[in-house]
Amino acid sequence: MKKVAFVYPGQGSQVVEMGKDLYEEFPQVRELFAIANERLGYDLTSIMFEGPKELLTKTENTQPALLSVSTAITKILAENGITPSVTSGHSLGEYSALVAANAISYSDAVSLVHQRGKLMENAYPEGKGSMAAVLGMDQETLRNELQKISEQVDGVIEIANLNCPGQIVVSGTKSAIDAATDQLKAAGAKRVLPLPVSGPFHSSLMKPAAEEFQQLVHNINWSDAEIPVYANVTAEKVIEKDQIQQLLVEQLYSPVRFEEIIEQLLEEQLDAIVEVGSGKVLTGLVKKVNRRAKTFAVQDVATLAEFIEWVKED
Repeated sequence: MKKVAFVYPGQGSQVVEMGKDLYEEFPQVRELFAIANERLGYDLTSIMFEGPKELLTKTENTQPALLSVSTAITKILAENGITPSVTSGHSLGEYSALVAANAISYSDAVSLVHQRGKLMENAYPEGKGSMAAVLGMDQETLRNELQKISEQVDGVIEIANLNCPGQIVVSGTKSAIDAATDQLKAAGAKRVLPLPVSGPFHSSLMKPAAEEFQQLVHNINWSDAEIPVYANVTAEKVIEKDQIQQLLVEQLYSPVRFEEIIEQLLEEQLDAIVEVGSGKVLTGLVKKVNRRAKTFAVQDVATLAEFIEWVKED
């Protein structure tokens, strides 16, 4: 059997009709999505399939929707005898990784990320927080520039996602990020792109939400992970359930160290790194770290069949 890692996408990979052909093809997907509808108390499936986009993009809907598609594909792969030797996810995607590792049940996870989405949405006044992607600037230069900006403006601006070489996301108060755009370009950034998000995620401004979230995390039944999961906060493998819980709380206000996670995965002597769920964002990040890396993006019936066929080749 080939040795693979599964990586799971986070917010931003959602799209109307996500998971629809899987739902129509596989009864076990229909059963899984029904669990989400029942646990959440509303019809998440219809929001996923019909939108409107604005409703799907609400954080409290996006998070369980992405988790559901990722978990459905993982389940079908497992039924075909295909499981990862190691796993990880980008921000929200870490929860899909933990479901895959049997550290938390799907039913509990779908409820937890729905509540996480609400907390994130409400943690900071609407329109006052923001995030932006900084392209073409190295980490050290960016840190130096952010230090200068922090001293000049009355606001917060911090590194939120270390995605891949030349792609770093910053988060903070909208005033600070707006003020930073021209300065970062002048300092050498190729582009500074505002992101369509509702808050300053993965910044210190999320700490009040993390305090509430800690209670929610501890109210859920956890197990030690059955396979290692690379944590966003440390970029290191985690298995022990108490550490998993603590790192999920810290993840809300800490940078996502995804570039380092990719580098670690590339050292694992894997046959492929497989993005499991909606979209191809993480596949693109892996290729920017090492363009020769073998990758798959499994997101629908066609890509699922293609990947299963590859695994079963001699």
